[in-house]
Amino acid sequence: MASRAGPRAAGTDGSDFRHRERVAEHYQMSAALKAEVRKLTYVHVALWALLAAQAVAAHLKLVAHERVAVPYRWQYPYLLSILPSLLGLLAFPRNNISYLVLSMISAGLFSVAPLIYGSMEMFPVAQQLYRHGKAYRFIFGFSAVSVMYLVVLVAAQVHGWQLYYSKKLLDSWFASTQDRKKK
Repeated sequence: MASRAGPRAAGTDGSDFRHRERVAEHYQMSAALKAEVRKLTYVHVALWALLAAQAVAAHLKLVAHERVAVPYRWQYPYLLSILPSLLGLLAFPRNNISYLVLSMISAGLFSVAPLIYGSMEMFPVAQQLYRHGKAYRFIFGFSAVSVMYLVVLVAAQVHGWQLYYSKKLLDSWFASTQDRKKK
């Protein structure tokens, strides 16, 4: 190794630096997974904003009842699903494992559970629409049950991937802490 005061150390030609420039694999994995979870969180926030806008517009009567239907019951608990996403984002700066675990558990409670309940709540209405072609609730001219089933489908995928990547991120962080404990 070279020093400011003298010649290079004996036995090296200066090409032994590459191993010091590599980033450990779990740090690379952590950065990539954080980026994926952030992207999914932004998609979730967009879905959440649409459902919140529907609830506000329907309850404050900002739009005619025929244009935007009153929200289904499952949408109100789903509005709490923003909390787990924000908690997950708070876990990222310092790799806070406890925040990420709380985020994953509360995502199941506030995100996935209302989606399951919502799909069951809307099923009779969807069945009536399919069998008889009659819809009584509309969102900008489209059947409300069709629009909401599309929202449920997209939200279920977003939350599923969010939980999957969060679990992988948690595993990556555990590997990092286990490496530190070994040393």
